[in-house]
Formats: sequence, C-alpha cells, structure tokens
Amino acid sequence: MPVVTTALVGAAVLLGAVTQRSTGLGFALVASPFLVLIAGPHDGVTLGNALSASLCAFVVLRTWRRIARRPALLLCLPALAVVPVVARLAADVPEAPMLVVVGSLAVLADLVVLLSRRGAVRGGTLAAVGAGALGGAMNVAAGVGGPVAAAYGVAQRWPRETFVATMQCFLLVANASSLAVKGPPDVPGSTWLVAALALVAGAVVGERVAPRVPVDAGQRLVMAVALAGGLAAVVRGLLML
Repeated sequence: MPVVTTALVGAAVLLGAVTQRSTGLGFALVASPFLVLIAGPHDGVTLGNALSASLCAFVVLRTWRRIARRPALLLCLPALAVVPVVARLAADVPEAPMLVVVGSLAVLADLVVLLSRRGAVRGGTLAAVGAGALGGAMNVAAGVGGPVAAAYGVAQRWPRETFVATMQCFLLVANASSLAVKGPPDVPGSTWLVAALALVAGAVVGERVAPRVPVDAGQRLVMAVALAGGLAAVVRGLLML
C-alpha cells in the first residue's frame, strides 16, 4: 500500500480513536468509510472491525465498573444472533454495490444519532433488543453498528461514563463476532503497524481530552467528518456501477 494511502489510514484511525474515547462513539463513523475507500469494502470493513474491537477492549478494561449490565446484555445477545447471517449475505455482494450500501448505512447511522439527540428515539427492553440486532447487522455489513445502539443509550439518559462504558461493551462484542465470522483483512503489515500506533495514540489522547471536550462540540465534529466519509463511499460506488 503506498505511503500516502497508509498515512491516510493512520489519520482516519487516529481521529476515530480520539473521538470514540472522548465521546463514547465515533471510531466506526469516522474511520470505517475512509478505510473502505482505501482498502475496499471487505478489507476496509474487517480492518475497522479489528481496530474497533481492540480499542473497545482497552476502554472496557478501564471502565468496566460503569457498564450498565442488563442493557448491555440486551444489546449484545441479539447482535451475536444476527452477525453470522448478515455476514454470509454480505459476502455475495459485488464491490460497487457494497460501497453504496456501506456508505448509505454510514449516513443512516449518522441520522440515527441526530434523531436520538433530538429525543425522537425512545428506550425500553424491545428497543434494546431491536437496537442490538440492527446494530450487529450494520456492524458486520458496514462496520457502523454503534449509532443504533447509541440511540438507545441516549434515550436512557445515562451519564457520560455509563454511556461510554456500555457502548464499548456492545461494540467489543459486535466487532469481535464480526471479525470471527469474516476472518482478518488482507492488508500489508505496514498498514497494521501504522493503524495500531494511531489507535494507541488516539486512545491516549482521547482519554486525556475527554474531560475538556464539550459533548455537543465533539458530536458535531464526529457527524461532520462521518457524513463526508459516508457520502464519499456512496459516490465512489455509484461511479463504479
């Protein structure tokens, strides 16, 4: 992979890790559309799954006491059930349509977050199960399962610490199961090294800046970058049709 492309992967991963560690959401929204553009639909999504799972595992180890146990279970079990089915379906989709699907799901995920911030999404047991299933499906297909689960979390009005911890728990399960079903991405070792370093740096920076970042400002930044990445993937897919 060319040096410039590898650097772009590092930048996307760094920004995604900072936003997720500081706000509880954002790695997949920010990084996945760009990883798909750079590495292709299959390897881009699975690389995002692997990196997101690693980041979530780090955060869970730091915040596990804050996890809302029952809601986390209601989110995780449906995700585990749907991931193998959706992975099999997604494997048969050609690259150009898959880019359109991935980009469209990323944009849809952004809109779900915006709706949840405006109180248009409600919470409850059925909502948690539905969010977990839909989040798992979107995660294995496009690497953007977090926003649907986040909409449920926002509806619960959890404190930031509980929201961050519970979302990382769900995303860890969703990404690890997606990766287990699809297998690792076929990318050069240099890309893995740059992405790993960017992930660690982003997690450290995100943890330090989290207390200083206003929630609204951080979410607006995530939405702007994520929408741009999702729309870019849609455009590229349409041009390849």
